Amino acid sequence: MQEGLKKNSEFSRVYETGKSVACRDLVLYKKENDLPYNRLGISVSKKVGNSVVRHRVKRLIRESYRLNREIIEKGYDLVVIARPNAKGEGYDQICKSLLYLCKKHGLMRKSGEV
Repeated sequence: MQEGLKKNSEFSRVYETGKSVACRDLVLYKKENDLPYNRLGISVSKKVGNSVVRHRVKRLIRESYRLNREIIEKGYDLVVIARPNAKGEGYDQICKSLLYLCKKHGLMRKSGEV
């Protein structure tokens, strides 16, 4: 089950009380949510590009998360913000950036955990 953050108030709560780390392409906010799963929110502003470009970046982030969610700790609200540098990047770079930020936040599961 993958729930998403949809309401502006949910995003605001994560921004205001969560912690953030950033890299060249993405910014990742995290906040504990006391649920047995993560909720993902993705924000791509108009600074990144037109609607086609923004949607492509959103899909790349969503797919990177989907394919790696088994190795990411559960119980968090995560908000990923795309920076303008993400515009020209491919799947591999977006995925690498997302995993790097998860590692910086301490969200990666130890091998052997279920």
